[in-house]
Amino acid sequence: MAMTSIDTLKDQLARVIDGEVRFDTSTRALYATDASNYRLVPVGVVIPRHEEDVVRAVALARENRIPILPRGGGTALAGQTTNTALVLDFSKYMNSIRRVDPDKRVAVVEPGAVQAQLNAAAAKYGLFFAPDPATKDRCTLGGMIGNNSCGAHSAAHGKTVDNLVGLDVLLYDGTRLTLGGGDEGEYAAAVKNGGRVAELYTKMRELAERHGELVRARYPKIPRRVSGYNLDQLLPENGFNLARAIVGSEGTLAVVLGATVRLVPIPRKIALVVMGFDDVFGAADQTPWLLEHHPQALEGFDHRLPDFAREKGMPGVRYLPRGRAFLIAELGAETDDNLRAAARAVMREAERVAACTGVAILDESSAQRAVWSIRESGLGAGALLPGQRRTWPGAEDCAVPPARLGDFLRRLVPLLARYELEAATFYGHFGEGCVHCRINFDFFTAAGITKFRAAMTDIGELVVEFGGSLSGEHGDGRARSELLPKMYGRELLGAFRDFKAAFDPERMMNPGILADPEPLDAHLRIGANYRPQLLRTRFDFSAEGGLAGAALKCVGIGKCRKTDAGVMCPSYMATREEAYSTRGRAHLIYEALTSDLLPDGFADTALYEALELCLSCKACKSECPASVDMAAYKAEFLANFYKSHRRPLPVEFFGRIHEIARAASLAPALVNALQQGSTGSIVRRLLRLHPERTLPKFARQSFRRWFADRPQRINNAQQVLLFPDTFTNFFESEVAIAATEVLEHAGFQVILPSKDLCCGRPLYEAGKLDAGRWRLLEIVKGLSPFVERGISIVGLEPSCLLTLRDELPALFPRVSAARKLAHNAMLLDEFLIAKAPLFSPPPLKGTALVHGHCHQKALAGMDSELALLNKAKGLRVEAPDAGCCGMAGAFGYDARRFEVSRTIAERVLVPAVNESAEETLIIADGFACRSQIRQFCKGRHPMHLAQALNLKPAPAEEGAA
Repeated sequence: MAMTSIDTLKDQLARVIDGEVRFDTSTRALYATDASNYRLVPVGVVIPRHEEDVVRAVALARENRIPILPRGGGTALAGQTTNTALVLDFSKYMNSIRRVDPDKRVAVVEPGAVQAQLNAAAAKYGLFFAPDPATKDRCTLGGMIGNNSCGAHSAAHGKTVDNLVGLDVLLYDGTRLTLGGGDEGEYAAAVKNGGRVAELYTKMRELAERHGELVRARYPKIPRRVSGYNLDQLLPENGFNLARAIVGSEGTLAVVLGATVRLVPIPRKIALVVMGFDDVFGAADQTPWLLEHHPQALEGFDHRLPDFAREKGMPGVRYLPRGRAFLIAELGAETDDNLRAAARAVMREAERVAACTGVAILDESSAQRAVWSIRESGLGAGALLPGQRRTWPGAEDCAVPPARLGDFLRRLVPLLARYELEAATFYGHFGEGCVHCRINFDFFTAAGITKFRAAMTDIGELVVEFGGSLSGEHGDGRARSELLPKMYGRELLGAFRDFKAAFDPERMMNPGILADPEPLDAHLRIGANYRPQLLRTRFDFSAEGGLAGAALKCVGIGKCRKTDAGVMCPSYMATREEAYSTRGRAHLIYEALTSDLLPDGFADTALYEALELCLSCKACKSECPASVDMAAYKAEFLANFYKSHRRPLPVEFFGRIHEIARAASLAPALVNALQQGSTGSIVRRLLRLHPERTLPKFARQSFRRWFADRPQRINNAQQVLLFPDTFTNFFESEVAIAATEVLEHAGFQVILPSKDLCCGRPLYEAGKLDAGRWRLLEIVKGLSPFVERGISIVGLEPSCLLTLRDELPALFPRVSAARKLAHNAMLLDEFLIAKAPLFSPPPLKGTALVHGHCHQKALAGMDSELALLNKAKGLRVEAPDAGCCGMAGAFGYDARRFEVSRTIAERVLVPAVNESAEETLIIADGFACRSQIRQFCKGRHPMHLAQALNLKPAPAEEGAA
């Protein structure tokens, strides 16, 4: 397509679109790939605000002969959401749930509505939308319709196609259609009105009559037939349903503008029966008898998924019985007695199976969620394991008759071995015969790509031999469309082409897949010419193949695009911008190091802008299934970026906050006074501080000074070294004083390092990695003698203390003293739980609302702190899922980031604090978190855990014994 037409399109769109029009190279790089093996750079991106934007965009694309690609969450695994086309991204604005009708049990949604948000709205009426892919917290309904998505509960309620009531669609030629149930009245009305609509309905009826018998003969009679077009929905026995015929067409027929979907009642009672088996083949063999118990879901996975979960610290592994493979049968009932009887019946029958190694019944919702989390982690698990080759999708979505799944897997494993290939793990919807696996294809060499094509062909033939479908829910896309003739034959492929031509005669809707496929080894994201830029890095990325390889750990499944829970990714939650998600940033880093879209590489300002809104919260390191560590990538980027760009004064200032705070501690009253008036205004302008942002005051006396001035205490108690960080030493010394008194009350002698030390974290945030490394070496030198004496290192500021556990061993992987120090560094709550099990907090009345620091949640967890507080008699502990506070050190001070910081805080944390009772204890261990709470929760006084543990005991109730 000519550049003149693209430039014309861009200008025309900019004049008429109320949403956003983006043709810049960084945006095009963001949308060049999805969760698949493929990469095609789009012409541009339109982010429509409403239906009229979509109509205008399609009309102008048609005028300029530009293809259209509708896109939702961009989590497709087969490459169907990447194309050289004008991308329509519905996820940012057109995401509303227009109506939930509990009487008719339907919901009307826009294409960008997220499945989990629909279910949250429907749950108020005791209903839910049953298809629930593992990506349900970020996949869109438009994408699910395009893909014919399924999920665990399709075992009971069917695929998306089975839960669709009606569609509003727009064709490439501008025709708008409202498609319903497909009864004779709808057909007669369409034909009567004449024109394009009548032509389309007539062609569909003719297509069904001409190919009906072949469709009945060749379409696999299995629960998970997703491959190909849904021509079966045109058959009279299926109601001649055009709406459902469009489902699964992967954007090749029409643009979905809205949908009406079916809702079903939420079961009143749910139990999981979890069964262990000797191997995955034996587990798969059990599906026939288990299906006789009518489970709502029947899922399976091999031992490698729990192994991965165990490494990630996921709690669900504790609920699994012994075994090398597992099945999860979810049962639903209206009463406890019925549920108990159903679960026990499954358990008794499982225990009679020789291959079964154990059974557990889980009726607690927390345990059920934990086990489901293991199953849902499969999408990213095993993408890159230490010492092993990368694994990829492609053949990750086979579906066969459920009764034949075990035998299919027995044939698939040696087939892969013939090509020297292996699956990272087998998991999936075993009750419907659908198995997922990532395979260690070699896309880096020409020979490996040749082997990929041959293996894909043989796997396709094996699936067909078993009477299966190439895709069980992920769609055909670029990975499997070329293989459709093996499954359906030439005549039905001709019918597919006629079907597409009826809707899209110009073949401009997401071309290159399904009816007219390109080769499955075309447009690969990686190739034999893969030559990334080699950068000097301070972190060791050798296991990933350098920083480009580390960015490639992102498998594109978009867990960072969720907005309803967790910490990852706070900047995406606030902005709904792909560039501000972990996935978006990883893709831009990869493009900067491997392509010509960002020719300035790590000097590129677009990449800088994307990373500038990264809060380095580290949530991606724990919440991302592939453990992408964006905080480390950002630090490396800034270290390189500032080689060719001058560091702004605020970056220099906050990077040196330790030295500045130490100098200010010599005259804290004077420095605090200078923050006010004209001097303060000048400082704010120079440091680019937002005028509304309250600045912290320096302590009248530093903690180290207080500790030195107090009477020396010499006893024979076990020593513990308290690590005074910059913030508890120079700003809130009362926190460290409280910690000292708590530790002494617990029976320990508190000592301090002989000299003032800093972890260097602010330097990493400024891209001063070399200076930060020197700081860490000073800490290793200063604290190692204490570690060698068996003295624990206790810290109070999570971001500082956990630097010793995370960055220190990562930057010095071969320094044994660094590893020992990391092993001995503990937060206060961890230390008291581990080393002072008899310690109990003072009796406290009322409620404590606990907000965990992002680094604490990502690297240490909140279990110890919550367990410690729960030991306080009379105290009710609440820990809302509040995500990130939005402050992130210096992030929230900057005038350009203040509103993003506020938006992040106001998502959950600020309302939770403001709605709590005035006497509620607000506990937040992060200095930045407490600053943010004071900023936006006026009159509230957050405290550190140490201060809560040091409160005077609540008076006993009158009459209490």
